[in-house]
Formats: sequence, structure tokens, C-alpha cells
Amino acid sequence: MAKTPFSPAAPGVPRLLARACLAGIVPALALVPEVISFSVIAGVDPKVSLVASIVLCLVTSLLGGRRAMVTAAAGSVALVIGPMVHVHGVAYILPTVLLAGSVQILFGLAGLAGLARMMRYIPRSVMVGFVNALGILIFVAQVPHLLHHAWQVWLLFALTGVIMFAWPRLTSALPSSLVAIVVVTVIAVWGGWPVPTVGDAGPMMAGLPGLTEWRVPLTAETLRIIWSTALSVAFVGLLESLLTAKLVDELTDSHSSTRRESWALGVANLCAGVYGGIAGCAMIGQTLVNVQLGQARTRLSTFTAALMLLLLVTALSGVMARIPMVVLATVMMIVAVKTVNCHSVNPGTLRKMPFSETLVMSVTVAATVWTGNLAVGVLGGVVLAMMLFARRVAHVINAERELAADGSQVHYRVRGPLFFGSSNDLIERFAYGQDPASVIIDLTHSQIWDASSVAAIVTKYQAQGAEVTFTGLDARSSDFHRRLTGRLP
Repeated sequence: MAKTPFSPAAPGVPRLLARACLAGIVPALALVPEVISFSVIAGVDPKVSLVASIVLCLVTSLLGGRRAMVTAAAGSVALVIGPMVHVHGVAYILPTVLLAGSVQILFGLAGLAGLARMMRYIPRSVMVGFVNALGILIFVAQVPHLLHHAWQVWLLFALTGVIMFAWPRLTSALPSSLVAIVVVTVIAVWGGWPVPTVGDAGPMMAGLPGLTEWRVPLTAETLRIIWSTALSVAFVGLLESLLTAKLVDELTDSHSSTRRESWALGVANLCAGVYGGIAGCAMIGQTLVNVQLGQARTRLSTFTAALMLLLLVTALSGVMARIPMVVLATVMMIVAVKTVNCHSVNPGTLRKMPFSETLVMSVTVAATVWTGNLAVGVLGGVVLAMMLFARRVAHVINAERELAADGSQVHYRVRGPLFFGSSNDLIERFAYGQDPASVIIDLTHSQIWDASSVAAIVTKYQAQGAEVTFTGLDARSSDFHRRLTGRLP
């Protein structure tokens, strides 16, 4: 039988499987301090977030629509759910997570994921700004792990950097980030150096909790407390996960299923709520570690990450607690630097790019960095891009006037899209007071996209006692105009 690239006998398959498994170890290690930090923000026990992360990563690795994307209980979801927990208590997290997960499943299965479909309309300049802002946020978040500590921290920082850059020149059999973590941890423990460790971020008690207990009444009052937070968790989680999936699509030149990712995230949050206790979404930084540093492309890498995290939380909790924070911070810093699209900020590139695209990219970066919220930055960039696009398109409208020889009829040929942005320019191109009683408007080279322009023109001519006839309408414009007027003049 002939060997195929994916058959077990094909050359290189064992090596690819080994790479995927090893690639999944580093994101698991990088997840721990961030998950612990966000558990404080969300107001829950660190063990709750760690166990929920195991469940989330495991479920999405099996069901998710984007291979090699790491999902865990941290990020924007923790920021959204925290205020409710501080006011009403941790007991309301379970119903909130269950409702949020149900909404995400509904979006995916019912084909209502308009948010998912809208990912394709995010301009390139917004995505570049999103990626650059992400790199800045990841880098800045690691800086506190280097400042105001013993001098050994800077030595370990330099050593980690050297290993990260030198190891790939020697071999690609092991990820350089994993080698750096092991070597630096051994040196710090063997030397007894006073450097901050993962254990300093929170308690590392071994073992697993049981199922999450339902501790609130099943009443309308409970729904009133949780519904707004649940919807925020659902939409913020979807947005961040779908943006991450789109980013990985571009990095790997592959495609993901947004519908599948939507309902899979919902299923994962339901499972994490029942066993763990808190929701989550895609982790962009750890996903980049997996995809860029580990060169992972399969579900096996994230499945391995989930198993590794399980191992760290249970049998290896003591070992995990002794990992220096500086080595994880340095790994994330290098990921951040590689994440930034340096070509996009090159002076030569900026000179060639249209000013509008540079402005959109800059606003996306500024809004994201200023608020610390990726969703806010992307939304701001998309709104600005839409406004600039509408402004450009609005000025391409043109109307050519041709008066009949006997002066009884005037013929206008309109070119360009008819929508709210072009209405002002178009309306000014008609001679309402000078035209005869019969006006023909040819829209062969135009399309009607809303009622504003056509309605204003017809109203002005009717005030002059003139009759307006539209010709050259395509099928869609004819149907749109018929529904607006009840007839086609």
C-alpha cells in the first residue's frame, strides 16, 4: 500500500507527533501564573480557575473549530465576571456560566452566530493593529516580574533569552522554550536563589475538587442578577475566541470553523461550570506560544496542554510551584516581540500605505493599549474603518444631466452607490427648479442600498409637480424600491 502524508508509516509522523506533544507542555506552564492572577481578579480560588482551565482546554481540543488554539479560564471573561462576584458572591458564578454557555451553543447551532460571520468583515488594518496591541500588552504585563527583585532575576532573564535564541540553531527536536524553563528552574533551585516563583502567586495544593455545588435559589431574582453578566461573558468570550482563531488562521495559512468554535466554546463552558466553576475563552498569548514557538498545528498539542496542566495541578504541584516567574515572563516577552508585525510600522511601509489604513491601525492599537481590552480596540478600529470607507465611497457618486431637444423631458444618468453617505452629494446634482415635469433617472450604473437618497430626490421633485421615473434598476434594487414605494414608477 502506498504511503500517504498522514499514514502511520509515513516518514516524519513520529517526529510530528512528538513535536505536538512537546509543544503543548509550554503553554500549560505559561497558563499557570496567568490563570492564578486572573482568579484573584474574578474573586475565586486559584484551584477553581486551574481546574476549569483543564476542562476548557480538554473539551475545546476535542470539539473546537480551530486546531492548536489554547482555551482557559482567564482573560477578558475574568474581568467581566469579577464585579458580579464581588457584589453577590461566588455562588452566582455557576448559573452565570451555565447561561453564558447555553447562549454560545445557541449561537453556534442555530446559525445565529452573526458575530462569527462578521469576523470576515474586520479590515486588515484592524487585524494588524489588534496583533500589534496584543504584543504590547503581553510584553508590558511581564515587566513587573523583572523589576524590584534580586539581581539573580536579571541573570536568569538573560540566560532564558540566550537559550531561546541559541537552542533552535542546535536542534529542533525540543522546543527552546521548554528547554529554557527546565534549565533555568534547575539552576534557580540548585543555587537556592531568592527569585519569585509560581508558588508565590497562589497556593499550589495538590488534588482535584468535586462537582460545583448549586447554592442559589432558582428564581426570577437570580436571573435578574446573572443575565447581564452572562450575556457579557458569552459575547466577550466569543469575540476573543473568534479573533484569536482568525489570527491563527493567518499565521498558519489555514481555515477554522467559526460556527463550530462558537458551540464548542459553549459546551466547554458548561462543562467547566459544572466541574471547575468558572468560564473561559481563548488565551491569545498561550496560543501564540503553542503555534509560533512550538510550531503546533494539531489538536494533539492542546490535548497535551490539558493533560500537562492536570498533571501540574495534581502530582507535580510541588514542582510547578518552584518554577521561577522570570523564565515564564521571558518566554512571553519573546512571544510578544515576535507577535508585533514589524513590517507594518516600518517607515517605508507607512509612507506607501494609505493614510486612512495607518490611522485605523493606530487607533486600534491606542484604544486597545489604553483600555487594556482587546474587544474595545477592535470595535473602535472597525467603526473608524467603516466611517472612512463610507466617506470615500460617498464621493464617487456622479449624475450626468441631458435635456431633451424639445425641453419636455430631462434624463439623468447616475453612477455610484446610493446610500446615506452619498445622499448629500447626489441631491445637489439635480436641478429641481429648472427641470421639466418629466424626469427620468437611469440607475444602470448604480444601486440602491437604502431609502435616504431616492426618497429625498422624489420628495423634492414632487414638491415641484414633476413625475420621476427610474430605469435601469437591477433585480435587487427593483425589489428594494418596490417594497419602499409599493410600486415601481
